[in-house]
Amino acid sequence: MIKFLLKKSTVFFVSIAAVLLASCGVYTFKDISIDYSKIKTVKIGFLENRASYKNPQLSSRLTDQLQQKISSQTKLTRTNNDDANLQISGYISSYSISTAGISSQPGSRQQAATNRLTVGVHINVLNNVENKTDQYDVSRAFDFSAGLTLQQAESQLLDDIIKNVTDEIFNKIFSNW
Repeated sequence: MIKFLLKKSTVFFVSIAAVLLASCGVYTFKDISIDYSKIKTVKIGFLENRASYKNPQLSSRLTDQLQQKISSQTKLTRTNNDDANLQISGYISSYSISTAGISSQPGSRQQAATNRLTVGVHINVLNNVENKTDQYDVSRAFDFSAGLTLQQAESQLLDDIIKNVTDEIFNKIFSNW
């Protein structure tokens, strides 16, 4: 009787493991929603910097990173043709500094301890297959020590800015979040 139960439980566990392993190829943490039977090509325009303050590296690096992410995370073929199934364009709409934290020493006045750099991007997505246009605004904030100049903070934060803003744009366009 025990041998019979062991055989049954072994078959059961092997079956469960096989189902789980087989389903691993289907399940993914990338919740990308693209109908590849209809959407095959994408044109990604340059993200111009229209913010009042212009970081000279931001536009080109953000555009390049978005192109790389779309190429590596989707099956879409990049093109420069205006008849692409999806046309993605946009601009950097804001790049601003604000005080995020204040410190106070006894007997002295309050002063900024932490500053916040906020980067905003406006994105337009023209879907030529469905003849539909969507617009998205994404924004991310990055805190840094008030003891740093903006240029020092930018040199420390630029890689994080590019990565995080690109992820925000990608998720807005392609994910069901």
